[in-house]
Amino acid sequence: MNSKWLESDKLLDNKSLCKLLNNLTEGIHVVDNKGKTILYNKKASEIDGLKPKEVLGKNIFEVFPSLTLETSTLMKTLKSGEKYLNHKQTFINYRGKKITTINHTFPITFKDETKGAVEISKDITQTEELVDDITNLRNKLKDNKKQKNKKGIVDNNTSYEFSDIIGQNREFNSSVSDAMKSAQSDSSVLIYGETGTGKELFAQSIHNASNRKNNEFIAQNCAALPKDLLESLLFGTEKGSFTGAKSKPGLFEMADGGTILLDEINSMDLSLQAKLLRVLQDGRVRRIGAQKEKQVDVRIITTMNMHPDKAFEKNLLREDLYYRLSVVYIYLPPLRKRKDDIFLLTDHFIEQYNKKFDKNITGLSNKLKDVFKKYPWPGNVRELKHVIESAYNIKQLGEKIKIDDLPGYIRERLGRNRNIINNWTAEVRIKDNEDLPSLESYLEEIEVKLIENALEKTNDNISAAARKLEISRQSLQYKLKKYDLK
Repeated sequence: MNSKWLESDKLLDNKSLCKLLNNLTEGIHVVDNKGKTILYNKKASEIDGLKPKEVLGKNIFEVFPSLTLETSTLMKTLKSGEKYLNHKQTFINYRGKKITTINHTFPITFKDETKGAVEISKDITQTEELVDDITNLRNKLKDNKKQKNKKGIVDNNTSYEFSDIIGQNREFNSSVSDAMKSAQSDSSVLIYGETGTGKELFAQSIHNASNRKNNEFIAQNCAALPKDLLESLLFGTEKGSFTGAKSKPGLFEMADGGTILLDEINSMDLSLQAKLLRVLQDGRVRRIGAQKEKQVDVRIITTMNMHPDKAFEKNLLREDLYYRLSVVYIYLPPLRKRKDDIFLLTDHFIEQYNKKFDKNITGLSNKLKDVFKKYPWPGNVRELKHVIESAYNIKQLGEKIKIDDLPGYIRERLGRNRNIINNWTAEVRIKDNEDLPSLESYLEEIEVKLIENALEKTNDNISAAARKLEISRQSLQYKLKKYDLK
């Protein structure tokens, strides 16, 4: 960014500032040192269901009588001078409407040296209601779990067991073996693998092979909800813990005697990870706002699609929690590292979809088989399954699936990279008897060659080269610097 622009003493006029603030997708609420509102944008007005004239110039407690000095993040910031990030706030406005927001609140100092506070809010009222609905639905379902499914397993929110896992790859089967052994204990399990490798399939299979199979299996994606909502969902709430709160059990209580799967554990807020660590240590949970703890018997399985070392580097995962979670560590190799399983899986999906679509697809064409072996499968087994299903929507009875039956995005990808894929495969074959480079270094080498080729074809025009590579100019500049390309 131009440093002269940063040093400029020109400021936006009031009209431009108001236009800017009113086009934001977050609510902005600013109060002075007395708690009176001096700025209130359009989005804040929509969230609270109030008109700006009903809020501006008035004290917070006039407009939001349900708030107190302890529950208002703006007033807490005014009093303490501290910032509050990702703070959940539920209140009743003076129209009687219940509002729930996630707030970032910061102290500010005005030109006359007086203090104030600014709050940035995101409306999660509907999300909160959805969480309540999910909790209530799970509670109702829990009371009706005695019926067994076709496999003789009590209905416990699962669909898979070890017999559903398909593979002959040596490394993959070693992971299956480790998972089967882990089912005989109650130790925590951490499953690491890229998106689409089958982490939840393994988690469900472990549960269904354990002595917990007749009890609940509950899965929760840690990246799907903000910190405060995830905390109340996991641990439950006690009536009065915040305005509008009801007494309700969390997922740990609901999974008592069973298994809870925490997907993408590295997306969980670090402070919440500390609370999870206490559950692992003593098996006790405390609802938000409660005075007493409850003993729970829950096995915890977690998954990650990021390598733990990278999560440590980015400060996304507590190391002490990791060691507690990874008593049993299971690695699921990506499909590109288990190419010997591709056609085994393909045959399985074809058999599955022949029954579902009532068709008699006989397999893959020879050319498509060659493509399947060379394609890197970034979406792993999940992508392979979706590719086969996609073909069934356009194929007739008794035909083979051909290259033209692939989804458009794959045909485009193959069109751009066909020569690269062919060359890459050939070079790997040549080096079969030698020490292979790591996949990361090999892909970097290919990336460098692509960039050099694009620059050569565009006479070193960075913008044109970026367009040819279908990446942004900034991304290309970053890669030029990364690989020290002149």
